[in-house]
Amino acid sequence: MIPMNAFAPLAFPGPADSGSIPSMPHNLEAEQALLGSLMFDNAVFERLSDRLRGGHFHEPFHQRLYEAIEDHIRQGMLAEPTILMERFKLDPAFQEFGGLRYLADLVDRAPPAANAPDYARVVYDLALRRDLIRIGGEIVREAPQPETAAIDQIEQAEQRLYTLAETGKPSSGFVSFSSALSGAVQMAAEAYQRDGKLAGLATHLDDLDSKLGGLHPSDLLVLAGRPSMGKTALATNIAFNVARNYRWEPTPEGRKTVSGGVVAFYSLEMSAEQLAMRILADASGVSSDKLRKGEIDAADFGRIREAAIEIGESPLFIDATGGLSISKLAARARRLKRQEHGLDLIIVDYLQLITTGESNSQKNRVQEVSEITGALKALAKELSVPILALSQLSRQVEQREDKRPQLSDLRESGSIEQDADCVMFVYRESYYLGRAEPREGSPEHLQWQEDMDRLEHQAEVVIGKQRHGPIGIIKLSFDANTTKFGNLAHDGRYQQSYD
Repeated sequence: MIPMNAFAPLAFPGPADSGSIPSMPHNLEAEQALLGSLMFDNAVFERLSDRLRGGHFHEPFHQRLYEAIEDHIRQGMLAEPTILMERFKLDPAFQEFGGLRYLADLVDRAPPAANAPDYARVVYDLALRRDLIRIGGEIVREAPQPETAAIDQIEQAEQRLYTLAETGKPSSGFVSFSSALSGAVQMAAEAYQRDGKLAGLATHLDDLDSKLGGLHPSDLLVLAGRPSMGKTALATNIAFNVARNYRWEPTPEGRKTVSGGVVAFYSLEMSAEQLAMRILADASGVSSDKLRKGEIDAADFGRIREAAIEIGESPLFIDATGGLSISKLAARARRLKRQEHGLDLIIVDYLQLITTGESNSQKNRVQEVSEITGALKALAKELSVPILALSQLSRQVEQREDKRPQLSDLRESGSIEQDADCVMFVYRESYYLGRAEPREGSPEHLQWQEDMDRLEHQAEVVIGKQRHGPIGIIKLSFDANTTKFGNLAHDGRYQQSYD
């Protein structure tokens, strides 16, 4: 660590501290040293952590000066005192500090460029300490308030601390358009370089990926269907495909996912073992029914063992807690994101089984679901991961002749349809056709058998809403024995729009 007395402080105008009020932790000399190094040699900027922002500086003028330097460098412009002076001509603090003379003194007394990252770490660390003090003060102030439950205060504190740990600031607040634009360009560049040219996380169901562009960070996607349609099976397939293709590369801040992802699967209906059984059937090709009943031979067991070894290290984490509240779900997701592996996708099976955690609540179910979907969308944005939430459909589907689902079939549909970025439905025509078998030997039975042979291994994903793209119908293959969805060969016949 560089000793701070290696850079003597420059004079600051006016009495900075009164002596009666303890100041927040800061080091103005380190800020001056870092700014001087940056203006002396703009190439130093490339050696700094991406986490450092203008807001991490304690002195407000230093905040604006760093942002100006960063802006010039990112645009390929020179950032030195004479050029930067034009930007601060109308800034009172600039004149108060001494104008161009102050910037020139920073450059003249700049430490060696090799030391700049050390000064940057000091600035960043002290900024985190100031924010910790602020958060601690808020906790102390709010803790005695009886109208807010203690557990809710803990969740709020945990959320603030998580945000601080992830982004280095207690809340995002306003973001300049140039910052947002830079992020958008980076996303486009990553999509261009990625296999398949997807902007989001690949499900490896090609037609679905083509329609959605992958699963995008911060999006809430709802996958709905009637019982036995295969929504859990499809969600499990997606989870396995994402986890199995996980690849990462090291960065100064930790790991960066380059392919696939780490998946958190909240299974509120099935046990972890039942879910693992489905994935094992998918990977091994052995019927899940045979696995459950133990009707397997030596060859099947060999395939199962090989598949288990192959997929055993996949970063798929299952939480099978029944009756999980939305606050606990969010807290566990934050903790997983903070661990070494990180987190790239959350799947919830299913939405109507999540509780609000308020046992004496007077809210009706529609209000509760609205609160849950809003919280899931907020969590997706907070963690910057896609959330795929499964949902049940109402029975009114069964009353129609055309049983292909519609948005109005969603239970508590108002809030789900409103909060979700994408709403998809799983539909298998063979499910209904199989229950309408004509009498064997009748003329209609032959036609029914032909239709069953054609439809038995087909499924549809109906995209009823997509905020960022087109709606439509995707056809997939489906194997009932292994509950596996897969890609279907293109024949130019499947429908491109859905009304």
